[in-house]
Amino acid sequence: MAALPLEEISVQLESPNLRDRMVALASLRNLSPEDAVPLIKKVLNDESLQLRSMAIFALGVKPTAESYPLLVKILENDPDYGIRADAAGALGYLGDVRAFEVLARTFYEDTDWLVRFSAAVSLGNIKDPRAHDVLIQALDSSETVLQEAAISALGEIQDIESVDSILRFAQSEDWLVRQRLAEALGNLPTTKSVSALKYLEKDQHPNVAEAARISLVRLEEKANQA
Repeated sequence: MAALPLEEISVQLESPNLRDRMVALASLRNLSPEDAVPLIKKVLNDESLQLRSMAIFALGVKPTAESYPLLVKILENDPDYGIRADAAGALGYLGDVRAFEVLARTFYEDTDWLVRFSAAVSLGNIKDPRAHDVLIQALDSSETVLQEAAISALGEIQDIESVDSILRFAQSEDWLVRQRLAEALGNLPTTKSVSALKYLEKDQHPNVAEAARISLVRLEEKANQA
């Protein structure tokens, strides 16, 4: 299917029909960021939350000088928690280390767990080691999903110092938490990581056991390359 001309996409984004606007927004995926972002901006305040969510995601994968400040503004000011969570997630896709401060502040200050979850995941995605303190605090959350996000993110930033803090989750009743731990340990080469992974390799849940096996292979490959 031939790509729509920019002018046609622009007109379609103003259609009263939501489906037309969604199709037009989806058609931006193959455009350069420079061409796409001005069109994405047309629907950032759309009446449809679904379309706004799509537009925010699109900003995260179309990096221009405007993408970062637009996402920060949405994250800090939008009244809808789902939209704020989308913005936090998109900042992670953007991979801009400037987002560390705003994501950390969001984790500490936002009252909604979904927004805090997205912020924790994105702290892992931008791979900034300064996230250590925020993520260690997230491990003590009463929300299991926040614990999962923090464990994964600590693995993403390759935070060796966190190994002792996350090993306590090897006994978690939630198999998803144990799986996240097994995955994270594959990025944290220590003798304790290897011991924990050998334990998790015998886990009763097949997903956990498989994640542990993959991580052990990864650590062995890293050791052989060293």
